This record gives sequence, structure tokens and C-alpha cells, in this order.
Amino acid sequence: MLENFITGLAGWISGLSNGQTMWVAFYAGLFVALMTSLGAMIALFAKRLPAGGVDLSLSFAAGVMLVASFTSLIIPAINSTGSFTPAGLGIALGILLIYVIDRFLPHEHLVKGYEGPPSMKDRIRKVWLLVIAVMIHNLPEGLAVGVSLVYSLELGLITTVAIGIQDFPEGTVISLPLAAIGGKRLQPVVMGVLSGLSEMAMVLVGAYFFDLFSWLLPYGLGLAGGAMLYVTIKEMVPEIYRGETSETLVTLGFFIGFYVMLFLDSMLG
Repeated sequence: MLENFITGLAGWISGLSNGQTMWVAFYAGLFVALMTSLGAMIALFAKRLPAGGVDLSLSFAAGVMLVASFTSLIIPAINSTGSFTPAGLGIALGILLIYVIDRFLPHEHLVKGYEGPPSMKDRIRKVWLLVIAVMIHNLPEGLAVGVSLVYSLELGLITTVAIGIQDFPEGTVISLPLAAIGGKRLQPVVMGVLSGLSEMAMVLVGAYFFDLFSWLLPYGLGLAGGAMLYVTIKEMVPEIYRGETSETLVTLGFFIGFYVMLFLDSMLG
């Protein structure tokens, strides 16, 4: 039943966009941005997440991203050429890209604290440092949606739905801590919307570039997969397990996200 829905949705979006990749990417980007924004709007009605809510949300997102890295990006990259080399090079480039951004762009995590050039720590407000950290997470997510849409409309839509699902709690994770720090409600929502728009921008950039240079698509799939793996393993997993939440709870959240993405991807099998 769900498989028929995805197939029908793919046909409807294809007809709505007249088969133009960039319009499809626009609708997909709008969806993930909207999901992030809706999650951020929780700050208008709540003061904080329940105990462990941040870690549980991040662990769910980590589970989705880990599976999507392989099923939506790395494995299709290998299958598209029948060779590991383009996918392997792309993975290495994706890891290197986020490593450089992570090292030289100032940002701050809720648990791990500040990362980036030490000289910038006191020059940027903590609110913006937290937002930049979320945007770094959003870059590979948006790229994954854009590249997977170019590879396959059905696979791209499944990736879009999965990323959108985990973007809702991510939006909440952005807005509520910012509301607690700044004592304001509207500003955190605006920050959450901006992070969603940054993800939408990466959807469009990824789709445009790899649609224009389609011969680079296997490298692009690997690049997005490597970038998502880096963010998941280096940023999200240490973040959730260094918190005070029960390890059993965050591990459960991880595997719920894992199963959600794996189930959605199985519909193409």
C-alpha cells in the first residue's frame, strides 16, 4: 500500500513538474524546509523538551542518516557504475569536505561545546554558533536529497520523506534550547526556519550541479553519503552518548530511525 503511494506520488510530482528536475528538487526542498520549520514552531507553545528529548531526537536522526548513507547514496553509487572507485572517491571527498567545514567554521554543540577557530569563539553570539552547528548537519542532508532525486525520482522521494520526518524533531531541537538561552520565543523559530532554508538551498544546489554534470553523479552520491556518515559518526553519536540521557533510551531512538529508513527503502526492492 505504501509502495503504491510512493509510486503514485512520484508520478504526480513528475507530472506537476513536467519532468523538470529542478522543479522536483524545489518541491522536495520545500518539504524538508517546512518540516524543520514546523518542528521549530514548537518553541511558540513549549518552554523545553522533556528530559532526554534532545538526545532521543538526535539519535533517531542518526539512525535515519546512517541507513540513508548506504541505501540511498553509497550502494546506488556503486550499482550505477558497477565499480567501487567512483563511490569510494566520492565518500572520501564528502568526509574531507565536512571535516574542513567542521574544523574551520566556528560553531557550538549543546553537549560537546565550541568547535572551530579559537579566535572566533567570543566574536559570535552563542545563539548563532548553535545555529551554524545545525546548518553543518543540514548540508549533507540537503545534498543527499538533491543528488538522490537526480539518480532516481522514487529513491529521491523516499530519501526526502525520511529526511523530512527526522527534520521535524531536529527543528524542535534547534528552537527550544535557543529559547531557553535567549528567553525569547519568536527568534528561535526564525533561526529554525533559516536552518530549514539552508537545507533547501543544498537540495537545489545538489540537484542542479549533478543534473548538469550527470557523469559526476556516482561521485556525487558517494560524496553525499560520506558527508552524512561523517556528521553521524563524528558529531551526532558522540553528542547523544555524552549527554545525561539513558543509553538504552538513545540506543532505542537510534534503531527506531534505523528501521524507519530501512523500511522506506525496502519499498523499492
